Amino acid sequence: MPTFRNPVLPGCHPDPSICRVGADFYLVTSSFAYYPALPLFHSRDLVRWSQITHVLNRPGQLALRGLDVSDGIWAPTIRHHDGRFYVVSTLAVNRRGSLTFVVTADDPAGPWSDPVPLEAEGIDPSLFFDDDGRCWFTACRDAVGEAGPGELWMRELDLERLKLVGPTHVLWHGAVRGAWVEAPHLYKRDGVYHLIAAEGGTEGNHSVTAARSGAITGPYVTDPRSPLLTHRHRGAAEPVHNVGHADLVETPDGETWAVTLGVRPIDGTHTLGRETFLVPVAWSADGPVFAPESGNVRLSERLPSVAREQGGVRLTSVADRKVGDGAATLREGGDRTAADQEGGGEAVVREHFRESVGLAWSSLRGPVGDRVRSTAVGLEIDLSPEPLGSTGVPSFIARRQQHVRFRARTSVDFLPAHPSEEAGLAVFQSQDQHATLAVTEGPRAVLTVREAGAGTRLASAPLPATGQALLEAEADEHGYTFRVYDGTAWTDLATIERSFFSTERAGGFVGVHLGLYGSDNGHAGRNRARFHWFDYEPAT
Repeated sequence: MPTFRNPVLPGCHPDPSICRVGADFYLVTSSFAYYPALPLFHSRDLVRWSQITHVLNRPGQLALRGLDVSDGIWAPTIRHHDGRFYVVSTLAVNRRGSLTFVVTADDPAGPWSDPVPLEAEGIDPSLFFDDDGRCWFTACRDAVGEAGPGELWMRELDLERLKLVGPTHVLWHGAVRGAWVEAPHLYKRDGVYHLIAAEGGTEGNHSVTAARSGAITGPYVTDPRSPLLTHRHRGAAEPVHNVGHADLVETPDGETWAVTLGVRPIDGTHTLGRETFLVPVAWSADGPVFAPESGNVRLSERLPSVAREQGGVRLTSVADRKVGDGAATLREGGDRTAADQEGGGEAVVREHFRESVGLAWSSLRGPVGDRVRSTAVGLEIDLSPEPLGSTGVPSFIARRQQHVRFRARTSVDFLPAHPSEEAGLAVFQSQDQHATLAVTEGPRAVLTVREAGAGTRLASAPLPATGQALLEAEADEHGYTFRVYDGTAWTDLATIERSFFSTERAGGFVGVHLGLYGSDNGHAGRNRARFHWFDYEPAT
């Protein structure tokens, strides 16, 4: 049977939500404190996804400055109704919902409207359009009374005014007593309303649970089959963990598929973040049946029928797949889809930055276009007073790490004019947990790690007087090795254990990003660094 390789969006793409318009599928994920926010993807086969825009991509739309990297924009839902697209999401501050909002667009590629605040508590908002055209808003919040700890609630959304109206309906407190219930999505099938949710938190006990009702506002009765999907019982050897936060979509030919988040840990820790997986769904008299052939989220899954009909998808079987088999080839451009990233010849993705910075790249907490520029010779970064360890907007752009084994390399040209100045390559988990390989005074290449807010200089090597060098980070299942090329030879500086960059060690909700930066650490000078190119090469 032809198969595809999960995850369909590797790297930090959590909390996926999906909708279909005709033959086109659209998907959004959380972005946290990265900017632009809410990446939006398009597909015609559910397997190959291309990013087409960010939903929030204009300065000043939402305030992210001062936030931890795992705060920011959480758990969006995308829906389409009567020619218009809707995305609802939440701005989180200190790990709690601060502002829930809705944005709209007639074209998913944009422009999207500015955020319209909604009078809504909690997080994980969703929209459901009923057969009569009415729109219902759902979300989760702290439970009122002792039924909790959490509850799913509903109000009607007035589509003309984009305002919540009418009474609040408490729908459900979840299937497991004492477990937090979140991520509600509503679906209607054969006159029955199915409420899908997540319980157990977004770590090892994560699960998909359900309730059902004959009326939109309830009462909802727990589906006794809950959890409908979880990996919490499958043991440490299971390749995919933390499965949950599902959203369903129906294909034009009547198949149902779910997108869900999961992680791929090694020895109990993961660095790539929560990724987007695709799971088949069948329907029974009791409701949805997730992964009916296997009961779990598989790395190799049968192709959706729309993928077989579309053609052009690399078809493989479990027996003949060799991840990373074949010689690498050079390819210029941006991020690649999962269909390209797994199996067959892996390609080096080289960014020259000569015309623009691609959609795969993000900054932290706000735009940096005044300090980070594409030029005819590559990327110019004006040094910023903000260090990477701050919660400001440093001169920094990054892309997701999408493979456990990879090599990232850049060509830098930088002459520090002050002892506080540095520019180089960053392996970034959070503002409190990252490593930098930077050109500093001397000039020298210096490897520094920051953990729990404290920096430690691990190693250094001299550079030519020109300040030109190649900087490299190479990772595998064991660690990240940092090295520098001074024009004559490569020097290995140090290897940092892989778990240093893991979510389990750093905390929070994000995966590793690989980026370029420049900082004068408060000196407020006028220096700049030039990066001629950046390579990302999945390793075999």
